[in-house]
Amino acid sequence: MKKVLYVPLDDRPVNLDDVIVQGRAAGIHVIVPQAGDVENRLDTKADAEGNTLVNTYEPVFGNKQNIRQFILDHISSVDGFIISTDMLAYGGLIGSRRFRTSGGGAYPDYDPDTTQLLNVIREIKKTCPHKPVYVLDTIMRLATTVFVEGLTQSAYDEARAFAQQPRAAASDFEAILEGYDITPDGTHFGTPVHFDKEQYYNARRHKFKSNYYILDQLVRKGAIDFLAVGVDDSYTQGVQANEIAFLEAYVNANLGGCGGQNPDRVVILPDADGLGHSLMGRMASHLHRCGFKPRYAVEYFGPDGSTIVNPYEYMSVHDNIRHHVDMIGGRFVASGPCDVKIVAVTSADQAAAAVTHLEDNDKRHVPTVVIDFVGGGASDERVTQALLGSYSTGGLLGYSGWNTAGNKIGLSLGMAQSRYVFLATEKRPPSLDAAVNAHGSLLFKRFLKDYFYKKITIAEVRTYSRAHALYTNVPYADQNMLLFNSPEDYQAVTQLLRDRMQANTSTLSEKNAFLAGKSRSIRQMKPFGWSYSTYASAKLDYDNPDFIWKRAFEITLVPSVTLKHC
Repeated sequence: MKKVLYVPLDDRPVNLDDVIVQGRAAGIHVIVPQAGDVENRLDTKADAEGNTLVNTYEPVFGNKQNIRQFILDHISSVDGFIISTDMLAYGGLIGSRRFRTSGGGAYPDYDPDTTQLLNVIREIKKTCPHKPVYVLDTIMRLATTVFVEGLTQSAYDEARAFAQQPRAAASDFEAILEGYDITPDGTHFGTPVHFDKEQYYNARRHKFKSNYYILDQLVRKGAIDFLAVGVDDSYTQGVQANEIAFLEAYVNANLGGCGGQNPDRVVILPDADGLGHSLMGRMASHLHRCGFKPRYAVEYFGPDGSTIVNPYEYMSVHDNIRHHVDMIGGRFVASGPCDVKIVAVTSADQAAAAVTHLEDNDKRHVPTVVIDFVGGGASDERVTQALLGSYSTGGLLGYSGWNTAGNKIGLSLGMAQSRYVFLATEKRPPSLDAAVNAHGSLLFKRFLKDYFYKKITIAEVRTYSRAHALYTNVPYADQNMLLFNSPEDYQAVTQLLRDRMQANTSTLSEKNAFLAGKSRSIRQMKPFGWSYSTYASAKLDYDNPDFIWKRAFEITLVPSVTLKHC
């Protein structure tokens, strides 16, 4: 079994647990740091006066030096590397956008501590020049992180609106760093009420210097084989626009790019939490099929993706799909034969037609991915029920309805790419059996989380938490339930979660999509035909679901699905 070292963006399940299972579904053993070294948490302590919250503090970030040593310790023992620079250099995604009193010194020697951490990537290539090194980086998002180092919901809301305002155009690196506060007419922005804009700008300056350093000093000089840059929480205009344009221009001028992208070296797009999945897909393609690029085509059921721009993104859904296909190591085709079909549902009215198309693909042995763009941050009810009514859904190579359009695309296409290349190459029965169970478990989880939790159960959690808030000046107690609810209420809402998810697991396992003895998943793809495994059982340990970040938005959820070879 191939081994891949993986340093995640943070320890939320979408960035850690799910990528490990995705690797297992593709016959890859994913080696990750110790749990405590990648742990990220919102503020863990609070001060209050009666029923009024005064302050929150003491968040948790990853251990950067331990991450660096982890990489050095495993250089010789793994077959490839997927590394988050946010975790390596900042201790995780929330650490990469911490407010700062200084934006660092002059580039490229802007921060020796940060560059010393990033330069461990050079050591990989120096020691093992033929091993693939893939890196995921992010352009800092618009908003602050709520309830990290005392930043409030009001600060988050104000910062995001503030950062969306257009800035004066600038293409020179130093001009961008100095122009964050300059409006298009040359004046300065006013003073925010709830956050310090200079500390916010310093955070951007430091992160943007790191973005540039990774491209200029690591990718250009051959230390990184492929870089995935995600623009986290973006907009069609605003404080990120000059940063994005600068990096795209650099890719064109120095890295052989066109339109700001080079599918063989760098792709920049709206996403963050889907990057780990995407790069695992690319890694599987490299390790199993020497970089073979499957052809992907998309069909929309509803409005064409070229007409849709997600509220948290700056490019259309269609362009985002095309660039994600490049990122995972595939090849997008607008017409003609394809190896994998993307069914993109953009209207609930077209759900039945999408399922009919999926079933037809199943009959014709066309591997298929479904992405639900209807439901916003969660799966849409009509789309989900249509999918769960079909036996063919259990055979999908990838699916997601979770969070932003970019997240959905990255999760589903990453799943599909890694699974596809494994199915087409693996021949050993024990490996095929273990992998199909892992894939079935991950696909089952996507529906269990994206619909049954994010669409249904989360509403109960939020209602209970907010109704039992300790403080009158906290509008959304569910954003940090450990601090904003009593220990007794936190225990009650955890029990509510576990009871509901047990019931949801039972309900989902009885749907046609995962029905024991009826629904099936692809076990192996051979030139002369496919073999299948049928779903046999699904279970979820009662105490497994938990609020890993102590907020309602994300939960640990590790269902175990077993399939039997037909």
